[in-house]
Amino acid sequence: MRLHLVNPNTTATMTAKIAAAARSVALPGTVIDARQPTMGPVSIEGFYDEAFAVPGMLGCIREADRDGAEAHIIACFDDTGLDAARAIAKAPVIGIGEAGFHMASLVAARFAVVTTLGVSIVPIEHNLKKYGLAERCTRVRAAEVPVLALEERNTDALAKISTEITAAIRDDRAEAIVLGCAGMADLAAELATTHGLPVIDGVAAAVTLAESLVRLGLKTSRLGPYAAPRAKTYSGPFAPFQP
Repeated sequence: MRLHLVNPNTTATMTAKIAAAARSVALPGTVIDARQPTMGPVSIEGFYDEAFAVPGMLGCIREADRDGAEAHIIACFDDTGLDAARAIAKAPVIGIGEAGFHMASLVAARFAVVTTLGVSIVPIEHNLKKYGLAERCTRVRAAEVPVLALEERNTDALAKISTEITAAIRDDRAEAIVLGCAGMADLAAELATTHGLPVIDGVAAAVTLAESLVRLGLKTSRLGPYAAPRAKTYSGPFAPFQP
């Protein structure tokens, strides 16, 4: 099967890192087509960045649909543009945040999220409420590590994330941890071993769930908010995005 993984920011090295994590858990025969837009921010850290990342990301999804993608994965933990993507994509769409939350709920009664910066806490909390999983999450914590600091194997960044996991176990009684950034994908196994509990990487979770949707033949329902957008004119630089 062919899965399209889109990194909504424009940093190609991060896309390559995320793609490697996705391929490491994909089934034999699953092809991971990884892309990132040419327009938008180099990293997504909060509501402002998210707004500018969505148009380019949607463009990648439309291109991948034409190229035969059987499912799409949005590789940003804020699930950037997820609802809009589901409305326009022919294939099902999974966000790594939603995937990580659901996977954690299958292996623990209570989980915590450890993300990058404090500015991302509220967007993640909003999504937990939207998905009906806020009561399962003990707390969303921020390690105060900029997203692009995860591009290198930075021991200081790893130590900060590890410290927050220790606090989540001790103070929040978390039984599992969801890593709140696609750039943390390569840290999950090491952190699970260090702390002795399940540590979920949303990229791996999303790949597994996307493969399941394809195998089951399930696609996005069009009976509601994910109905295809009505045809209308989009002007200026958004003209290519009209339905």
